[in-house]
Formats: sequence, C-alpha cells, structure tokens
Amino acid sequence: MNKLSVIKIGGNVIDNSEKLHQFLLDFTALPGDKILVHGGGKIATELGDSLGVTAKMFEGRRITDIETLRIVTMVYAGLINKNIVAQLQAKGSNAIGLTGADGNIIKAVKRPVKEIDYGFVGDLDETSVSAVALESLLKAGMVPVLCAITHDGDSQLLNTNADTIASAVAVAMAKRYETALIYCFEKRGVMRDINDDSSLVREIRLGEFDTLKAEGVVSGGMIPKLHNAFEAIKSGVEAVYIGKADELSQIDQQNFGTRLIR
Repeated sequence: MNKLSVIKIGGNVIDNSEKLHQFLLDFTALPGDKILVHGGGKIATELGDSLGVTAKMFEGRRITDIETLRIVTMVYAGLINKNIVAQLQAKGSNAIGLTGADGNIIKAVKRPVKEIDYGFVGDLDETSVSAVALESLLKAGMVPVLCAITHDGDSQLLNTNADTIASAVAVAMAKRYETALIYCFEKRGVMRDINDDSSLVREIRLGEFDTLKAEGVVSGGMIPKLHNAFEAIKSGVEAVYIGKADELSQIDQQNFGTRLIR
C-alpha cells in the first residue's frame, strides 16, 4: 500500500502569513501522497462583522444561517482555499482546491434540528467521502486541498467541521492507502501541564485515553478531538498525530507532537 498523509490545519496557521508560508513549505516537502484540509473561522467571522452579520455560536460550534453560509462559502471555498492553492503551486506542489460538491467528493446530510437549529450545517457518515474521486486526483499527481464546505446532493451547500472532514477523509482512504491523520494546531500536542511545553505526552493508546480524561490531562475541546481520532484508528487509519504546525517537518523522525495508536 502507498502511504498517504491527511493533514488538517487550523485558523492559527491560516491567519498568519509567515506561519502559513513555512507550513506549506514543510507540507510540500513531506514524502508520499498528501491531502490538505482547512477551515478558516476567524477570517469568516471578521468578514461577517464587516458586513453586519454577527457570528452565532453554541458550545464552540458555528450556527450557519443563510447569510453566514454565504460568507463561509466565500471565505473557505474562495479566499482561503485559492490562496493556499496558489502558494502550493509556487512551491512546486500541483494543488487543486475543492469543496465537497466538486466531483461529488463529500456528500453530507443537513444536521437535524434538536434542541438547537444549527442551520446549514452538514454531518458526515461512512458513505460521505468519495475515495474513488480522491484517489483519481492523487494518481494524476495532484494534491487535493479541501475546504469546510460540502453539499447534500440536492444543490444545497453545507458548512461542515474541518476536523470531521479530515477524519472522514482519512477513514475513507485507509482502505486504499496506509493512511496517517495529522492535526496541526497551536500546541505541541497533548500536554500533562498545559503551561509546560516540556510535559508533552508522546504517545497515547486507546486504553490510556480514559485514564488521561479522569486525571484531567485531557479536557475541554481536546476530548472530542481525541475521541474522533481514536474512532478513525478503529476504522483503519494507521496513526493519528496532534501537534504544532511549525514542527511538521519533524514527523519523519517520529518527533512530532502526540501520536495516537491502536
């Protein structure tokens, strides 16, 4: 099996031109096939504010009404996606920028209304990602760059969490490639002490996850991130890494962030 890296970058990289430039250099230098997934919530919020559309959030998740959908589509699928693609082309990486609607790559289902109506938000399942379409692009020598916009197959665009997209893509591709899922964010990884950079936890096995939660080492927004990561591993993804974007170049030396394994 060929190796594939599915890498998700967060807003802390996208919002900083110097960090983004360095990250894309490191990304381009990674061996093997690659897929990049991005969001861009901060820029979407700033544009929305300038247009008089205030971001509405519930428990850290964006509520996407029709005005917000227009803004996130412009920002994610347009401004950010094409900027990343242009920079990758300049670095010798033949990138192609995509939403889930392009090539029917990611077909989502509008989140049902329960206690909260999240609006035009898409949820994914095991049938959502077209591994065939992504593999055809990879075999053509292209690097897919996926933004956080999907569709429902009935002409409706949907806003979908970029972490979720990265996980779903990695799971779908794991049947065809030896796949690693890499989350790049602002911390070095999972820390025993959030204020001590030397307290990095290098490796977590599934059985240790509950212990770290009970000890309070893993808390807050890291819990769903790690839960999704272990679900990906159960579904065939070889390993999941969580680490700092500007340390991506160290991943080949097994010296990047926290590695989650079976």
